[in-house]
Amino acid sequence: MFGRRKKGSAAEDAAGEAEQVVDGVDSADGAERERVRLEPEPRPDGPWDSTEVREPAEGRVDLGGLFVPGVDGMELRVEVAGDAIVAATVVLRDSAVQLQAFAAPKREGIWGEVREEIATGITQQGGVIDEVEGPLGWELRAQVPVQLPDGTGGFQVVRFVGVDGPRWFLRGVISGQGAVQPQAAGLLEQIFRDTVVVRGEGPMAPRDPIVLKLPDDAQMVAEGVQQEEQAGSRFSGGMGQLQRGPETTEVR
Repeated sequence: MFGRRKKGSAAEDAAGEAEQVVDGVDSADGAERERVRLEPEPRPDGPWDSTEVREPAEGRVDLGGLFVPGVDGMELRVEVAGDAIVAATVVLRDSAVQLQAFAAPKREGIWGEVREEIATGITQQGGVIDEVEGPLGWELRAQVPVQLPDGTGGFQVVRFVGVDGPRWFLRGVISGQGAVQPQAAGLLEQIFRDTVVVRGEGPMAPRDPIVLKLPDDAQMVAEGVQQEEQAGSRFSGGMGQLQRGPETTEVR
């Protein structure tokens, strides 16, 4: 389930364009590499499985398949595919991190494989990929071709991060200033680490998205309706408002 998705912003378009599945990954000499399946590594600093946290809802927004940490001044947007909510994006000032969880094999991690698929999709479009070991482990730092508002071509810098958990995989896409300035990324990285994944016990095929839900006290308003800015943050009292467009829902 790493295919193209339409998005509402350039950063989200770049993330969606990058998520293309390929059947094989070729090495420099043209021979297809044999992939080594590795078990998920320990996660001493998160993200967390729901069985590892006593009170997952404490300080977090309950989205069903994910409990997303709440911080002052953030906006939380949820993205839909058909009738299902499949991703959440935390926006902090001029940076954002998209969170999406998928089912994974019981004894095999998939992040290494997914990294190569994303990298192949981006380079085939003329983008540039750098695979580095960052604060959240191995990640991709990508320059993705995008169309600028004036119609000319340009590049969007994004970071793809991921962690394999017990029967799940959590992927993050960091965009905006958090993708280019380390000091702007710290809080987004902490949100990623402190996210709780609720895989559930039901059968799921590997890479099936873990479906999310709207918060119980979310309020729906028509897209484009102007809201008065609320005093304080989403987490300093009251749920705030939720906006839902054709593909994006937003909790302020």
